[in-house]
Amino acid sequence: MKALAKVGTTLDGRGRPSTGNGDRIEGTAPRAQTRWDVVLVWFMRITALVWLAKGLATWGEILDLIPDRTPFADLPMGRQSAIVYFAVIDFVAAVGLWLTSAWGGVVWLLAATSALTLALLTPQLLPMSMPLIAVQASIVAVYFVLSWLAARDVG
Repeated sequence: MKALAKVGTTLDGRGRPSTGNGDRIEGTAPRAQTRWDVVLVWFMRITALVWLAKGLATWGEILDLIPDRTPFADLPMGRQSAIVYFAVIDFVAAVGLWLTSAWGGVVWLLAATSALTLALLTPQLLPMSMPLIAVQASIVAVYFVLSWLAARDVG
């Protein structure tokens, strides 16, 4: 693939050829990375690791790897559906967050808010303790605050 890159181009953060012109559609210069951008990236990556662990725990529940739990096949159909939903969306959200892409933040917010909604409105489908609900809600709040600070900071 290196042979296909134009002479004088550099590689962007994902290994793709970049001419350094910034946004190819608008032709604007790239925005300089600020302190809050770096903090937001680190936050997204740490959150991605947490959501990856959360996805692994969910798959452990599906595969009956967690001791002293009701077997997955014996759970009600609604609970099984919720578990499978989070087994998939948590991994997709973790990958998107790790890549620090816009779609990753959106999928992660979908996963987090749907977990919070299910835990609060239908605790029989997704039983979650109040401290865990508070921690997950605070992670979402911190994400919004860091995103706002990164968008405001002009370097």
